[in-house]
Amino acid sequence: MRQISLGKITVIIFFFVFCAVHAQELPYEKITMNGKMFYIYHVKAGEGLYFISRTFSVNADEILKFNPTIENGLKSGQVLYIPINDASQTSAFQIPPSNQSPVTTPNKSNTFKHIVLPGETVYSLAQMYHTTVEEIYRYNPTAREMIKVGQELIIPQPVATGKDEHYRYHTIMPKETLYSLARLYSIKPEDIIAANPGLSEETFQIGKTIRIPFPGSNETVVSSDRQIKHLVHKVKKGDTLYSIARQYGVSVEEIQRVNSLLSDSLKADMELLIPVVAGRSGKGNRLAEEIKTNLLLRPNKHPVKVDVIKVGLLMPFLDETDKMHLRLQEYYEGLLLAVDKLKDQGANIELYVFEIGKGDDIKKLKSLLETMEMKSLNLIIGGVSDKQIKLLSDFSASNNIKYVVPFSSKNTEVLSNSNIFQVNSPQSYIYSKTSRIFSQIFKNSNVVFLKVDGKSDKDDFINTLQTDLKQNNIYYRIITIDNLLEETLLPLLVANKENVIVPTSADASSLRQTLEALKMIQQNNTDYTLRLFGYPEWQTYDSNFKNDYHKFGTYIYSSFFVDDSDVETKEFIANFRKWYRRDVMNIYPRYAMLGYDTGLFFLSALYRYGLNFEQNIHHLRVKTVQFAFNFERVNNWGGFINTGLYLVYYSPDYKVIKFDKSR
Repeated sequence: MRQISLGKITVIIFFFVFCAVHAQELPYEKITMNGKMFYIYHVKAGEGLYFISRTFSVNADEILKFNPTIENGLKSGQVLYIPINDASQTSAFQIPPSNQSPVTTPNKSNTFKHIVLPGETVYSLAQMYHTTVEEIYRYNPTAREMIKVGQELIIPQPVATGKDEHYRYHTIMPKETLYSLARLYSIKPEDIIAANPGLSEETFQIGKTIRIPFPGSNETVVSSDRQIKHLVHKVKKGDTLYSIARQYGVSVEEIQRVNSLLSDSLKADMELLIPVVAGRSGKGNRLAEEIKTNLLLRPNKHPVKVDVIKVGLLMPFLDETDKMHLRLQEYYEGLLLAVDKLKDQGANIELYVFEIGKGDDIKKLKSLLETMEMKSLNLIIGGVSDKQIKLLSDFSASNNIKYVVPFSSKNTEVLSNSNIFQVNSPQSYIYSKTSRIFSQIFKNSNVVFLKVDGKSDKDDFINTLQTDLKQNNIYYRIITIDNLLEETLLPLLVANKENVIVPTSADASSLRQTLEALKMIQQNNTDYTLRLFGYPEWQTYDSNFKNDYHKFGTYIYSSFFVDDSDVETKEFIANFRKWYRRDVMNIYPRYAMLGYDTGLFFLSALYRYGLNFEQNIHHLRVKTVQFAFNFERVNNWGGFINTGLYLVYYSPDYKVIKFDKSR
């Protein structure tokens, strides 16, 4: 033991010697002022305050404290005095235990914090932030077991080496504003907005993450004397834009531009920024500049209308693998019905349909995307394979065209492309939302899980649900399905509550065994109220199962469900038969209805709200026949994922009720 202790002492001594040497290696001149030592540093073109603070491992506020003249920005060649803090030079290292790999202590220069949102996984976060799952585990060892909504994770900053890594990430802190962040990083506020299309007054919140673009090597934000300053005018009753413009000697158009006014109407007590000629900037003008900058967070929700809506449908229509060509044909036919319905409402639509080749062969698609015809589209729907989706994603981003991914739920392009709308919900989002709804509806119920040995198809959902139940202090019990299920389950039931039974698998044979046991219990014990909770797959089982669902007031969750008694469904089926002289294929989901729902939703969005329809997407209500739609942005710079969800109730009086739980 004595030798081990001496060995550790030797390592620690070497460690501090190394840090001291490392601290002295910074190749900058030093100066002592008022007993404190500083580095003398000359600002280079393109450098911001944050990057300089990172170089010296000194807080940006400390640099501002000793260099007050940089409050309005940095200039190339400007001299800065950087305080030398020996302790901070060593704080970025620690000696790991001998049985662990080296770990870097988190600091603001190479990490940031992320607060976990519903549906996020360690894998999706690794994809989102251009890092690896193992790196996230390294900084957050407990994440190997599970991450929870609201949990704070430490994420390593990406290395700026690849074409997709032109950004670092910043977690918004208390009192920070768009104006203060632009000054901190010495970039234009417009550049922050451009890097975060989803940023608004609602999403610029403490704890939210945003992208910060690296400044160009030949650019710098310079604070200089201004020719224009902005006064704040409080609108009085009777004021008009014309009278205000005359009062200050400016044009009506200039007031509209600065304040992003969409009309001439004014309201009493409204505050307007008035651009007037001025001399040097002062504190009052900086306040006006901050007000003006923060107004950038108000997105333009005024529709950018288009006379002719041009939509491209790009699919591998000739791919006969697993009869894909038949499913895609029906998808196209359903989309045509949606086009016809929107045209009846007055929309002018041109639909372009293209065969793009199958699988990983993207030569045909590449050639197609080089045509001017494709670049004139307002909306693209299509792509099946990952390679097709990647190519279409890059095309939509570079040409600013909205892109709908209709089938894939696992592709990660949506995490970094603000133009993408992913229709098929990732399971993690569905599980998270279903779990929250379950915890609300059955918070006073007796919950019993029936474990299905050898089946793991719903393990992720069960883990999510049980974690939420624990967090909400909802007690539950677990038993294993066996040949004596009736006898095992009966002692766990209570007479004064609903008893909610949740099998841990969607397996049909286990479901049949469960239903038989519940029927026996219900027959011999009329005092018990039994409820069964299950999965999307259950809607695909035959009518004998569905009759039994009604006996126990069964609930199933699903992002898609067809109510055959619904008026819209009957109308769709009748129109499909009229147009195509046949019935829709009996598969789940039904591709014809998926094509119809998708077309109806996005064509309605373009028709009502124009090319920038994403600004109003939460106001859009469309009566679909199969899919639940609720598109939410995945982050401030990415696209939208559909988190729509139905809760389907098979009532004891043999009615089927579809509750839309999307919002």
